[in-house]
Amino acid sequence: MANYDIVLPRLGEAVIEATLTRWLKKEGDAVNEEDPIAEIATDKVDTEVTSPVTGIFRKRMAKEGDVVPVGKIIAVVEIKGEGKVAEEQGTKDEDESKVGLPAVEPSKEASEDAEACEIPVTEEMPHEPGEGGTRFYSPLVRSIALQENITFQELGEIPGSGKNDRLTKQDLLNYIEKRRTSPAPLPAQPVTTQGMAVAATDKVIEMDRVRQLIATHMVKSVQTSPHVTSFIEVDMTPIVKWREKNKDIFLKREGIKLTYTPILIEAIAKAVRDVPMINVSIDGTRILAHKRINVGMAVALPSSNLIVPVIRDADQKSLLGITKQVNDLADRARLNKLIPDEIAGGTISLTNLGSFGTLMGTPIINQPQAAIVAVGSITKRPVVIETPEGDTIGIRQMMFLSVTFDHRMVDGAMAGEFLNKMVGHLEKFDTNQTV
Repeated sequence: MANYDIVLPRLGEAVIEATLTRWLKKEGDAVNEEDPIAEIATDKVDTEVTSPVTGIFRKRMAKEGDVVPVGKIIAVVEIKGEGKVAEEQGTKDEDESKVGLPAVEPSKEASEDAEACEIPVTEEMPHEPGEGGTRFYSPLVRSIALQENITFQELGEIPGSGKNDRLTKQDLLNYIEKRRTSPAPLPAQPVTTQGMAVAATDKVIEMDRVRQLIATHMVKSVQTSPHVTSFIEVDMTPIVKWREKNKDIFLKREGIKLTYTPILIEAIAKAVRDVPMINVSIDGTRILAHKRINVGMAVALPSSNLIVPVIRDADQKSLLGITKQVNDLADRARLNKLIPDEIAGGTISLTNLGSFGTLMGTPIINQPQAAIVAVGSITKRPVVIETPEGDTIGIRQMMFLSVTFDHRMVDGAMAGEFLNKMVGHLEKFDTNQTV
């Protein structure tokens, strides 16, 4: 028998470590190829590490809660054969780092955008707001803080002994121990949450890790950007008829559903090419004009949380290519199988409120982007139809379209132009095309 070393796979260009949150296999368990063996978490996404081989799970090389560098051995699987199979695994760090996750085409966006704007590219992990500016928190510190119900605001007040005031694991543990041993004042009134009394019949639900990240991101976005939303209406009748005609054929041929999302992403990408300055972000007093058009699409998860995978270079893809990628990313998002690179690098976002029957909405910008498009449900309504013979009233499939934009860099005129370009591309959709 031989031992096969499973390493922490490469999780993205800027990700150098991850927290091992939960083991899914015990020592002695049988393991099949592609079986999930552990759950891991970064500050961007939770995902699973799968086994590339079939055998017996012999040893865990890390504990739950450990921060593991990319490329480090996390488990040993016994397989048929002789000796150790390091040679077959490959000895290069780059090869080892890919074990356990599907290959992902490396992103060139960061370097291209940085080169265009003369901004240095870094591979440092994102920071969270702390006292007096930004502060680094490792995945392990985040995990401990989550377990102890410590907010980012509270973390920002804890002195750090690491480099540049970095908060270390020991700093946090010392703080937790001190907090536990300090006598708590007796409550003079019923327990409250944010000033609200908690009744005996109320159920207190702690936010999970993803919801806490979403909450922090949303608050930070509103505090960062002055949000303004513009609305417009679009006649989707030709597109609705085209989809009804083609959806069953497409499902039978490709095995996936033909939805409106790829059509909307294609229209966003075309409108961005028409109005490129909406595809920007801000760095201090500098505007970063992004060459690539990477459209993030909000996906609702079974846990009631939200994640935004990214369709990269949407303007370079065919409608069929966008459709396949939309279905793949949405399916893997719901199965918790995305990797950090697949939710990073977006330059503009789309949220489909119509999936839940909502007519219109004012979404929050996905920082550091400048705009997010929202679409409502497609509903039949009587509308005025202009013809050479005069105006008539007809039943049409109408949809409200909105864009929420960062008023620091996008004005109402530009947002209006962008919306009108989107409407033009949607209402002139080629209904003779096949997918």
